[in-house]
Amino acid sequence: MYHHSASASHPAAGSAAGVLDPAPVDTQDAIVFQRCTWCGTAMYHRLLCPVCQGSELRTERSEGTGTVRHSSVVHRNTPAARNVSLIEMAEGFVVRGRVMGPPIGIHSGDRVRLSTAKDPVRGEPVFQLLDEPYRAWT
Repeated sequence: MYHHSASASHPAAGSAAGVLDPAPVDTQDAIVFQRCTWCGTAMYHRLLCPVCQGSELRTERSEGTGTVRHSSVVHRNTPAARNVSLIEMAEGFVVRGRVMGPPIGIHSGDRVRLSTAKDPVRGEPVFQLLDEPYRAWT
């Protein structure tokens, strides 16, 4: 059985290094994520580490670059088609968001950069492609 207790080197959950980090972080131009202080796993909006179940999470700011892991075109509840993408960020966590551009032009493996941390309508991060979005037919 794995067991650990809080000590001076590992502050309790909810403390300055925990999920409820009171340090001001500007989220207008950045994605904020958590990193487990026990195993180093990066995650997005979690209360416990998915690897070691630790609750001692440190808040960090992402550099904002990533790769499209999966992208879908959605037609419901919207006047026009839009994409919903899963982006694997450079720090190792995955976030759901929208990539600007034609929905059918977004593909797995495309490199993206954060454009804004919050879409004004859906509240999700918005990304832009780093490379040419059009592919040559071979």
